[in-house]
Amino acid sequence: MEGPGLVVRGEAVPFSTALRSLINNPWYSDVRFVVGQERQEIFAHRCLLACRCSFFQRLLGSEPASRVESPVVLSTVPAEAFLAVLEFLYTNSVKLYRHSVLEVLTAAVEYGLEELRELCLEFVVKVLDVELVCEALQVAVTFGLGPLQEYCIAFIEAHSQEALRTRGFLELSAPALLLLLRSDMLCVDEAELVRAARSWARVGAVSWAKGAKNAEGGAGYGSLASGWRWAQGWRLQAVLERPLAEVAAPVVRELRLALLAPAELSALEEQNRREPLIPVEQIVDAWKCHALRRGDEARGTPCRRRRGTVARGHHRFLDLPFQ
Repeated sequence: MEGPGLVVRGEAVPFSTALRSLINNPWYSDVRFVVGQERQEIFAHRCLLACRCSFFQRLLGSEPASRVESPVVLSTVPAEAFLAVLEFLYTNSVKLYRHSVLEVLTAAVEYGLEELRELCLEFVVKVLDVELVCEALQVAVTFGLGPLQEYCIAFIEAHSQEALRTRGFLELSAPALLLLLRSDMLCVDEAELVRAARSWARVGAVSWAKGAKNAEGGAGYGSLASGWRWAQGWRLQAVLERPLAEVAAPVVRELRLALLAPAELSALEEQNRREPLIPVEQIVDAWKCHALRRGDEARGTPCRRRRGTVARGHHRFLDLPFQ
């Protein structure tokens, strides 16, 4: 009786190289994508995409009668990120770059590619810096990537002043910014946080418009979950009628105004008259903390000192010192 067979393996590198040569190659291609805002044409092979990824199996159709005809328009994913996804699907490996890894990560989440998602997460942690961290936090918040969210918050807590000066900070969503403002470990003084929140709200006087091409026709398949801008798939559109206070409303309650010195609070009150940002009652509550020489957390006036809070004389009267 013949024994069980033995699996023998050929060289992996030539096999991978041969498959890599098919990426975006019209040779034997049977599906064509039009990708990104530049509408770049990319060639692929249905059977390989379908057997490697259930998203593409559903998108392209499993039966000949149900097949979607070319071209398949994917306007919300940048071409570079889509090519990285194809590289992974064809070769089970991918070359990642700092400038585009978040787009690849977003595509991996959207397309249900868990292994690619984990590879991207590992790479993001390795290359994370001040310029990238707020964008990474936004992706983590949008897609519920808890470990990445925690890592980004810890990084910002350690590099708070630098992170607050980045464009990525100004483009955070309100839920992402709330996570930061609730932290006691930020290495920044409250006066700087108030200024940063005002700058954030000014930028927020424009609305995030995702998939702007949708209204122009031909958005196609694969729309991403709302909440984070693709480098090419999002546009900022002015909404001049939105008051600054309305934009700031979800986050300003987390500002700890009682930590400010009386002179700083007076200056804030004057600026608030010219450019309303903070509800008047919130400023009144901060003044009450000064007058009563105690904090009142129960009344919604947070007064815990942060790690970067500059010491002021009245802090010794607050009930809740920095822990």
